[in-house]
Amino acid sequence: MKKISVFFSAAAVAGMMLTAIATAQSPKLTDPEIASVAVTANQVDIEYAKIAASKSKNAEVLNFAKTMAADHQSVIDQAVALVTKLKVTPKDNDVSKKLKSDGETTKKMLQSKSAKDFDKAYIDNEVAYHKAVIAAVKDVLIPQAQNADLKALLEKVLPILNTHLEHAEMVQKSLTKS
Repeated sequence: MKKISVFFSAAAVAGMMLTAIATAQSPKLTDPEIASVAVTANQVDIEYAKIAASKSKNAEVLNFAKTMAADHQSVIDQAVALVTKLKVTPKDNDVSKKLKSDGETTKKMLQSKSAKDFDKAYIDNEVAYHKAVIAAVKDVLIPQAQNADLKALLEKVLPILNTHLEHAEMVQKSLTKS
């Protein structure tokens, strides 16, 4: 029963993220809105990693969380440098607001997990979240970005996100074996 509930939690997160992406496909996002979505998505994952750092005792999970926090902070730093250079202020929008809201829901879910159930819930969430973010970057943010530098940053981040997904799936597989 617990495995089913963890699966549905991860599936719900992916569903929420895909809902946020779907809303992005109707209205056209401006570059300041795309910047806000990118920063928000990275910040949300940093917050998940902080929860993992405080709750997990598993070395693989802790290593993964440390990587997520560092890599996603690096992307935020690059995005901030870019918008500063371009004199653009990221603009909150329906997608970034939905990401924040869904992120809060997921953080509560993760914080409520017992130590025993936390690692699987966190990693399942990371797999679902990275799949959704990769789809959003590839199918929504890159095609809608107008500024060449912003588009280049998003294209540069995509392989990193794919590596994160592979790493999460590897940890997920090792947790299933234990």
